[in-house]
Amino acid sequence: MISPENINDALRHVEDPDLKKDLVSLGMIRDIVIEQRTVSFSVYLTTPACPMKEMLEKACRNAIAHFIGDDVQVNIHMTSEVSTRKNISEVMPGVRNIIAVGSGKGGVGKSTVAAGIASVLNEAGAKVGILDADIYGPSIPILFGVENAQIEMDVLDGRELMRPVLANGIKLFSIGFLSKPGEAIVWRGPMVSQAVKQFMNGVNWGELDYLIVDLPPGTGDVQLTLVQNLPLTGAVIVTTPQKLAVADASRACAMFSLPAVHVPILGIVENMAWFSPENKADEKYYIFGQGGAEKLAKQYQCSVLGSLPIQSETMQDGDDGNTGSQRNVRFFTEIAGSLVRQIAISGASQQNP
Repeated sequence: MISPENINDALRHVEDPDLKKDLVSLGMIRDIVIEQRTVSFSVYLTTPACPMKEMLEKACRNAIAHFIGDDVQVNIHMTSEVSTRKNISEVMPGVRNIIAVGSGKGGVGKSTVAAGIASVLNEAGAKVGILDADIYGPSIPILFGVENAQIEMDVLDGRELMRPVLANGIKLFSIGFLSKPGEAIVWRGPMVSQAVKQFMNGVNWGELDYLIVDLPPGTGDVQLTLVQNLPLTGAVIVTTPQKLAVADASRACAMFSLPAVHVPILGIVENMAWFSPENKADEKYYIFGQGGAEKLAKQYQCSVLGSLPIQSETMQDGDDGNTGSQRNVRFFTEIAGSLVRQIAISGASQQNP
């Protein structure tokens, strides 16, 4: 007779390749049901966007067949439970992870990367929001085609909170929703910091697995306000390959690495890495040079999450407000998968330093 102990003993041989522990010890195996030679259980992954979902399911089936019997019928429900980072719920109840996407300089595609990552995670079934913290140059409303959206109010526990704009299932908030198109935001530092705090505490974000924060370029007031007021899960740094962009991105990495800040750098994204002509997809022209992201990742002991080519489709979809389109999202799938793996690894290391 098969018992739950038999199932757990078999599945102890299946290891999460990132966390370096077996699924049973990690608490991922639940809801075991046994009916004669039919076994059912759930595998709770750390994210719905887990890039190893199919591999882990296959490994579980092989373990049951090898240690219990190849005549056992196995029903596996692959699901997820995104863990909440320490102290985040105290500041933003309902938000489980806050990821800052930054760069040292403008024009490297930071907002496009933030929007692409959010779209992939949303497509995978995660609850996602984007906070556009680029006060002077908000891009998120245009990228999602909602630049004319109007902010409405919610009342929650007696408080009036601004309601995020919903686009393709993603919750968005930006200063662009509070100003007229083309209107310049001419504010000094204290006003900018106050606005960012309002976006954190005065918006009804609800339940989110991931809140992506699109930072402005540089290492100024917005970045300092965020790290002082939010327990960030980590930061993603966007650069292009050329020496100038990498030098500026290095300053952003240095800021997050300061002992007083201490925000984990989850990885580097290299945008505009190469160009391939439409009729010669196998040919790559490295217009801005090569190796910049790898050098930066080595310097700050983090990973290159992925590289993006110069693609007219990405530009056109962004201009048309179709950031969530399938042809655009596919470019960011590898990057989002690598990111959630790094989040899981970072979380495990914080729990077991």
